[in-house]
Amino acid sequence: MASRLPVINHDGEVSDLSGADPKLFKPFSELPESLQTKLRGRPKAVVTKEKIAIRLSREVVDAFRATGRGWQTRMDAALKEWLSGHPIA
Repeated sequence: MASRLPVINHDGEVSDLSGADPKLFKPFSELPESLQTKLRGRPKAVVTKEKIAIRLSREVVDAFRATGRGWQTRMDAALKEWLSGHPIA
């Protein structure tokens, strides 16, 4: 039976594992749930937006950018507001 290698040395640094026997490692899915970390970052949205390329006048883009962070969300809201008063045939 292979011996267990210490992953962290006495200085608290992670050891070089390039020469370690791969049989010592387990797939992530086989680890106990307590050791499996959750996915990082924001959860995936139920309704996602579509990424497109669009050409807009410089004045429009500059005006929305001048409002600070979240300007693209505000532009989306402005377009939705416009659509509510202008039904598409």
